[in-house]
Amino acid sequence: MKLANQSLKYLSLSVLLVIALWSTVFYLFMLEVIHDNIDEELENQKRVIIQKLSEDDAILAVSEFGISNYQVHEIPKEKAMLMRNTYQDTMLYMQDEDDPEPELEPVRMLVTAFEHQGRFYELTIINSMIEESDLIKNLFYSVVILFFLLVISIVSINKIVLQRLLNPLYSFLEQLTKFRLGEMSNKPTIDTKIQEFRDLQQAVATLIRHNEETYEQQKQFIGNASHELQTPLAIMINKLEMIAEKGNLQKEQAVATGEVLDMAERLARLNKSLLLLTKIENKQFFDNKTVSIDQVVHQHASELADAATFKDVKINITEGSRLEVNMDPALAHMMVANLLRNALFHNMPKGTIAVQIAENMIEIRNTSTYPPLDTKRMFSRFYKSETSSSGTGLGLAIVKAICNLYGFAISYAYEVQQHSFRIHFHVE
Repeated sequence: MKLANQSLKYLSLSVLLVIALWSTVFYLFMLEVIHDNIDEELENQKRVIIQKLSEDDAILAVSEFGISNYQVHEIPKEKAMLMRNTYQDTMLYMQDEDDPEPELEPVRMLVTAFEHQGRFYELTIINSMIEESDLIKNLFYSVVILFFLLVISIVSINKIVLQRLLNPLYSFLEQLTKFRLGEMSNKPTIDTKIQEFRDLQQAVATLIRHNEETYEQQKQFIGNASHELQTPLAIMINKLEMIAEKGNLQKEQAVATGEVLDMAERLARLNKSLLLLTKIENKQFFDNKTVSIDQVVHQHASELADAATFKDVKINITEGSRLEVNMDPALAHMMVANLLRNALFHNMPKGTIAVQIAENMIEIRNTSTYPPLDTKRMFSRFYKSETSSSGTGLGLAIVKAICNLYGFAISYAYEVQQHSFRIHFHVE
């Protein structure tokens, strides 16, 4: 998840919590204010009724709610002494002038007690809350709407602000993604006044400088190793071949010379493979072009045709669709050649090599009497199956390094005495 989205997620949750709490407190506060106003009005009505008793004792005869909004009942002194002003919300059947029949309506009720001429009475006063109920309902809807509007506004504003603040960082990351050691002279830069981003640029610049120094040292070492090792090996092989061609060697000497020549050639192949693997891992191959994997497969199958005929192995190629990949042509040839040679080398007489080319995948499958490979070690350098003693043990390691370089997915399977390697390409 991007930094902006992560920040917005936590910000949104925080804003939702804070505004929800504030809205609840505000709603309860306004509800309390409305109740306080109604309770104050009921208290005033109580005082007015008690005052009227001095002029009209008929008030004491009102025992039911009717035209009046109160009722009076005589109670014992003991009960009256224990009573306090009690306010509550309830529902009563009431009939207005425009109502044909009584309807259940919300009311606010005050229950209290008073003394008149030595006798004690319970006074119940009601106040219709129809208008107040509508007001509370409107207040609730207003708070909910305001809640959502505030949340949407705050999140939207912060999204815009965060986007503007993080744009320099995204631009810097894009430059870093495209940057290649040894290929680009312009270092990634970030145009901002934010101190943390400027510190990040300085740290990245320092890291790039150190990597460039190490990269140049590795290139120099690879070049020196290639020259210093390959040249003596070539001279050694050439002289051994000259000695063998003279034909004046004894049988034991000829056998020994052949073994030394074979070891020298193997050492030369090993040196080339190691240097190639190091270059791939150091990303020194990036002459990317559109490569037709179909043509690469056919070319190497043709080159291996004589060896396949000699070993009595048949190569079958099935093309489901045209497969083109954007990569270094040399690495494409190396990848396909290693897999095909591996399939031929580890095959058996009268065996087969089946190559299947699909829209985004190539699979090379070969028959073999060899057991399954160790899936945890088969892509490691110098790994060889127990039944195989020849070869450098670097072929699959090179294929894996090429796949890692371009983000290809390579998988291995073994079914019914058949080894299968499948590569899924991310075709652009």
